[in-house]
Amino acid sequence: MTVEELENVLEMQEEILQFSSFTNADAWELGNMIIMEARRLGVSVTLRIRLNNGYTVFQYGMDGTTLYNEQWLTRKENTVRVTEQSSLRLYMNLRQTQENMEERFLDPREYAACGGGFPIRVEEVGVIGTIALSGLDHVSDHDLLVKCISKYLHVAEVPRIRAV
Repeated sequence: MTVEELENVLEMQEEILQFSSFTNADAWELGNMIIMEARRLGVSVTLRIRLNNGYTVFQYGMDGTTLYNEQWLTRKENTVRVTEQSSLRLYMNLRQTQENMEERFLDPREYAACGGGFPIRVEEVGVIGTIALSGLDHVSDHDLLVKCISKYLHVAEVPRIRAV
């Protein structure tokens, strides 16, 4: 796939994977679903679901993860909160336009142009928070989120991008 085609897939994912509402109970159920899937895959990740007001409604670090993973979560969340798109979509957009983060006024110490941050978009409301994952390669971080969010929302057909 070309970078433009990948960007289109990422945009479609965000359009399809919208919530009708999002509560703390949703964060708990979705967060546990993602952690259980990581456990089933035999991988170790750190996950955080945070609302745009800064309130963390779910966080879990599996054995083998560290503060370093948590720092990545924060950078991915910052990216999603400012751009209102997945952090992987920003990565692809920067590749497409041949720009760097500084040209977008994003300090790489505070923001991350890599996969693993996904917007919590509520229909007819907009982006209210972020689901962020760290521990795998950045495309796999993104794909694990997409896989679990689509399962949680009972959406059978979501185009996916898998790590090669």
